[in-house]
Amino acid sequence: MGRIRPDPVLVQAVIAGALSFAHLHDLAAAAGQDGWKAWAYPISVDLLLVAAWRRLRNDGPSRLAWCWFLIALVASLGANVATAGFLDLRHPPAWLRLGIAGWPALAFLGGTLLAHTRNAAETADPVMPADVAPAPAPVPTAELSDDPAELEVTDLPAAEPPTEPPRPAPAPVPAALVAHARKVADEHHARTGEQIDTDTLRARLGVPPQLADSIAAQLT
Repeated sequence: MGRIRPDPVLVQAVIAGALSFAHLHDLAAAAGQDGWKAWAYPISVDLLLVAAWRRLRNDGPSRLAWCWFLIALVASLGANVATAGFLDLRHPPAWLRLGIAGWPALAFLGGTLLAHTRNAAETADPVMPADVAPAPAPVPTAELSDDPAELEVTDLPAAEPPTEPPRPAPAPVPAALVAHARKVADEHHARTGEQIDTDTLRARLGVPPQLADSIAAQLT
């Protein structure tokens, strides 16, 4: 049985997270939030920070994600600095009490926007043209006369071989989605040194194959 080797990076992250958590709790308690409420504040700040970072990793850079990431980061760093002796926590200033009291509503707004605001790929709603089916072959008809024995099939032109159905026109691509795709392609080229292929572009953007082909055609 092998020995368990702790990861130094993970240990450092746990220590830093615990210290930041304690500083946020002490600041909330000093501002008049006692009991379980003082413990809820650091959880709220850390969750908002994680949610914004996850949005940045999954959907790419955006003003919304960066805005709430910086707000949560400032709240966390501010608590660390405030508890280092720069503020008299026995007599907290009015602006600190105001900020602590208004944080729940601010965090709720940020979490809701991060969870329910659609990204650039999801806002694209192109109209996908339907496949055109080939016309059915003509059916021979018979001319009926008064005498049932005299049935004659009309002369019909030779049936032409079925033609390939026309290809659907490229789907319209919003300009915002093309700009986002170009950033993804540039990032891929800078990281790998190669041009991004259509399958990788489709996976990164989360769009249908036909829309990915249209975007790739505009990036060339």
